[in-house]
Amino acid sequence: MKTIRVAVVGMGNCASSLIQGAHYYRASGSRNGLIHDRIGPYGVEDVQFVLGFDVDARKVGRDMSEAIFAPPNNTKVFQPDIPRTGTPVRMGKVLDGLAPHMLDAGERGFVPADAAEPTKAEVVSALKASGAEILVNFLPVGSQQATEFYMECALDAGLAVVNSIPVFIASDPVWEARFRERRLPIVGDDIKAQVGATIVHRALSNLFTVRGVSIERTYQLNTGGNTDFMNMLDRERLGSKKESKTEAVQAALAQRLADENILIGPSEYVPWQKDNKVCFLRLEAAQWGDVPVNLELRLSVEDSPNAAACVMDAIRCCRVALDRGDGGVLVAPSSYYCKHPPQQFNEEVSGQMLDSYIAEVRATG
Repeated sequence: MKTIRVAVVGMGNCASSLIQGAHYYRASGSRNGLIHDRIGPYGVEDVQFVLGFDVDARKVGRDMSEAIFAPPNNTKVFQPDIPRTGTPVRMGKVLDGLAPHMLDAGERGFVPADAAEPTKAEVVSALKASGAEILVNFLPVGSQQATEFYMECALDAGLAVVNSIPVFIASDPVWEARFRERRLPIVGDDIKAQVGATIVHRALSNLFTVRGVSIERTYQLNTGGNTDFMNMLDRERLGSKKESKTEAVQAALAQRLADENILIGPSEYVPWQKDNKVCFLRLEAAQWGDVPVNLELRLSVEDSPNAAACVMDAIRCCRVALDRGDGGVLVAPSSYYCKHPPQQFNEEVSGQMLDSYIAEVRATG
């Protein structure tokens, strides 16, 4: 059996849902909730998590099987029985990965680990020693310096990357070229949810467009109670997130809206919601005869499991790309699974592109 060995930066809710899911599908045999059962020769059961980095005292030094359930994680536990890996979570590099207000938030925030931060050489050595082939970035929104640090480490260690956050790496021509030169694939940036606020907003926007209804104004307001929403209370960390979500929706519109007519982004932290995310979405448009038509929608999802299916597919796309010797951004997977890929396509086109990519992988073995 071929395996895919994965290292994870940031052992938060998203890592918890992803790792729980790998064991859930391995143990249950269920295929409910998977976008693709197999990509090339790889199933979910072939993915192994071999190394984790974090900076929270409640996670550093603990086995990955325990760290994913440690506070401040508060996502749904759907697979509590996770075998011990024998691999403790390693201390990571802090840089801008911790927003100052998160350090004063008690149990819900971050508790910095009392451990020496690793050098780049030490991280690279750990990645190589683990046998990891793919690095998944789950750092907090706004972690520009920390993300760039781990991207440098991935390049030096020879790892493919799934960049799940809105720090622009795959969509930055300079960074993308470096991965292409090393023949290392990358999927990014900013992972979409399986059925989340952005994908629903894009689908509805496209529906209005293809039916000849002109969208004039729209908003998407989101609330949640996980560390992602708490982190984004610092509005200075929100720039790339708002850009990523806004551009994903703008790309689905027939005509680009003026900035004053579109508002998309995290709105408020509600602690008791935990990992539940609630989206309030509104479209204001004009139909036949310029007669107004408005749509309002409320979407409630468990945030982190909603992203896991896309990340799991992206991991397997990276592995088949490594097998094929492909480097640089994977255009079809990035456009389908990410909010801010280098090239934006609507869901129908990106889905067709992804199907063609997977079919090509299957045909070439």
